Amino acid sequence: MRLAVVGCGDVGTSVLELAGEHGNEVVAVADSTGGVVDDGGLDAGDVLARKRSRGVVGSGDPEAVLDADYDVLVEATPTTLGDAEPGFSNVRHALQRDRHVVLANKGPVAERYDDVRTLEADSAGTVLFEATVGGAIPVLSTVADRDGRVTAARGVLNGTANFILSRMAAEGLGYEHVLAEAQDLGVAEADPSFDVDGTDAALKCVILANVLYNDGHTLADAEVEGIADLPGSALELAAEDGRTIRLIGEV
Repeated sequence: MRLAVVGCGDVGTSVLELAGEHGNEVVAVADSTGGVVDDGGLDAGDVLARKRSRGVVGSGDPEAVLDADYDVLVEATPTTLGDAEPGFSNVRHALQRDRHVVLANKGPVAERYDDVRTLEADSAGTVLFEATVGGAIPVLSTVADRDGRVTAARGVLNGTANFILSRMAAEGLGYEHVLAEAQDLGVAEADPSFDVDGTDAALKCVILANVLYNDGHTLADAEVEGIADLPGSALELAAEDGRTIRLIGEV
């Protein structure tokens, strides 16, 4: 398949690195400041080298990537709330051209699920978004394949929060210390708020709910609680009782 990749963070970079190994050809790439298109196929290594050395994938217009001759748009821009832009517009543009879309960006299917499904119904393209919940674990397809027999879901949905709580419990360390450690290791973002305030886990719950019930739920429908204000003493008390504390998502 011919791929266009929008967003060149961890996910987009991994797609570029692995596309060729799986028989796919990358013909267009965009990041937040530039783009590059070659209908004959791009050298992913060259694109990534340029990104690392110059901070951009190319000098072209990022919008031109959406009009390239691709089969599948890989939408990997950062998740945004509310109107889910620019991810939603990227999805709409691809579907209106009858192209397929693969989402790593949670925004369009957490905040505008009904809109995405309406666009998909009017298109020859399809939208897949397995990567939005559980990474490489096939959570959403497993739920969908059970054809209504799964009625609820519950689990640990955010790796950053899980790392922080595990380290705090195992080592008796404070929250700020472990958060800094997680950032140094690349486990937590420079701005970790989505992870530690519960937003990321809540978005994943919303997406699960939309798949489970085929409803247009949004983040506004979720009850959200994070770990930033959790005192170390709570973990100690839990340990004394043979228990542990985790940030759990439940639908």
